[in-house]
Amino acid sequence: MNFFGTLSIDSFVQTSAVAMGAQVFVIVAATGGVLWLIFSGTLDWLWREWLTSLDHKRIGVMYLILAGIMGVRGLADATLLRTQQATAALPSSGYLSAEHFAEIFSAHGVIMIFFVAMPLIFGLINLVIPLQIRSRDVAFPFLNSLSLWLTVAGALLVNASLVVGQFSAAGWLPYPPLSELAFSPGVGVDYYIWALQIAGVASLISAINFLTTIITMRTHGMRLMHMPMFTWTTLGSMLLVLFAFPLLTVVLALLFFDRALGMHFFTSTLGGNPMMFVNLIWAWGHPEVYILVLPLFGVFSEVVPTFSHKKLFGYTSMVVATMAITALSFLVWVHHFFTMGAGANVNAVFGIATMAIAIPTGVKIFNWLFTMFRGRIVFKTPMLWFMGFVSTFVIGGMTGVLLSIPGADYQLHNSVFLVAHFHNMIIGGVVFGFFAGFTYWFPKFAGFTLDERLGKWAFWLWVTGFLVAFMPLYALGLMGMTRRLYVVDPSWQPLLIVAAVGLAIILAAVAVQIAQLVVSVRNRERLHAGHNPWGSHAPEWAPLPPVDRTHNTGVAMCIGALAFLGGFGMVWHMWWLAILALAVSAVLFILPPFKHV
Repeated sequence: MNFFGTLSIDSFVQTSAVAMGAQVFVIVAATGGVLWLIFSGTLDWLWREWLTSLDHKRIGVMYLILAGIMGVRGLADATLLRTQQATAALPSSGYLSAEHFAEIFSAHGVIMIFFVAMPLIFGLINLVIPLQIRSRDVAFPFLNSLSLWLTVAGALLVNASLVVGQFSAAGWLPYPPLSELAFSPGVGVDYYIWALQIAGVASLISAINFLTTIITMRTHGMRLMHMPMFTWTTLGSMLLVLFAFPLLTVVLALLFFDRALGMHFFTSTLGGNPMMFVNLIWAWGHPEVYILVLPLFGVFSEVVPTFSHKKLFGYTSMVVATMAITALSFLVWVHHFFTMGAGANVNAVFGIATMAIAIPTGVKIFNWLFTMFRGRIVFKTPMLWFMGFVSTFVIGGMTGVLLSIPGADYQLHNSVFLVAHFHNMIIGGVVFGFFAGFTYWFPKFAGFTLDERLGKWAFWLWVTGFLVAFMPLYALGLMGMTRRLYVVDPSWQPLLIVAAVGLAIILAAVAVQIAQLVVSVRNRERLHAGHNPWGSHAPEWAPLPPVDRTHNTGVAMCIGALAFLGGFGMVWHMWWLAILALAVSAVLFILPPFKHV
């Protein structure tokens, strides 16, 4: 048996200047960061106060930092994709090869969903949920830390593909047969499988933890129908994680068995069925959209009443709508492959179910608008993000209803119209919702508000950039431009240049947000806020009694490091490393004195 498995010196050789630049950047940035931590004396403080902390608030902040770092990578990938398409009108082929372009768009989707959006959600949940239910912490602090470090391990595996080997070129959902060994013989799909397996286990652990926390640790007298809406929507989201993520675990395991052990679960010529992969991956994939967006619906349900100076309109109907979305999200997955021959009857059922899920979503939007009606509305930055959400998310909702019609979907399914719709929902719903929640709750944890002037600049740049970047894609989709093209028809180039300008505006918005954070920290004395600067009546703003300092442990971080090594071993067929990492992890997790659950 080869000690290094399939790993060799050639695995470090990159075939393009762009890939080589990324490789050098990752190595230099990682080495420089570690050296700075060691020689600045920061490492010891970081270890004692943050990396080993079991405090839900610090874990929440670390989730947000992870999302920010991976967001930079995701935006860099988006920049490469947009500039390639804007400059690659035939006969020009741009500056990326077809293979490298496919790797970048695959990595972009994976990073933005699993390592930006999910950490943003879990970061907010960690920060707010225990305070909203008046609990001192989550039910299982050690598991909370373990979830964070397993997510970090998955993110590191994705970035490791920049240094050694390459990432998957089979799309952010790697359909067979393209992801089978015959058509993807490198390690890219294996990086995908193990990064997502580890991150998926982390999400599942978090769901169990927060469900237990919400159900068993509410303060005395807080019944279910007394819970804040953010807690309700988090409950719905965690239920979805609990039932959906095991599907992802199973389908990725089956794909790994096909690739590594010569099995044929998805090989149609040898008794398998590739459509089984498509059904399983989307039975997870569509609930995943609501896993992301439901907690942000809860954020808006906290922000709108606060800045309208009114009680939330229709609390009971909001709870019912949340649970209806939770249930219906499991009944619509086939609309992701109407074009794949499921049949007219099946398509009709799932088309109707897709339209039906728009009803409880509409209930929420109308309730927010009725909350604003005759209210004393103050357009602080969190409220502006809500207004941006309404204007963009409704566009995405309407295009979603259009795509739910099988006949229309046959024309638009594989076009960039669908790309625009998806980003409409994720940016308009998840990203704008996170910005609203982050700005709203920031003074609760920092003691000062974020700079309003820069916050409003960031808002207008984001909304403008989003519209300029993605509205052209709707038109291009109607014109027939399909997804995943690394070279394009010359007639599409003007609109693609407009879309690239939109991305540049978004990058400017991100730069303003970074400046907003820096300026706010610098001027924190002037921006000092009381314990409740917005005048909210939500329970998390009431003072909590002093909380005993939680004990720290480095075990969770060690298990995360072992998960990375184990995943790396599985990718490169270093079975001894994978088995050793799993065994040591089990010892750390199970046996005293390492058990901290």
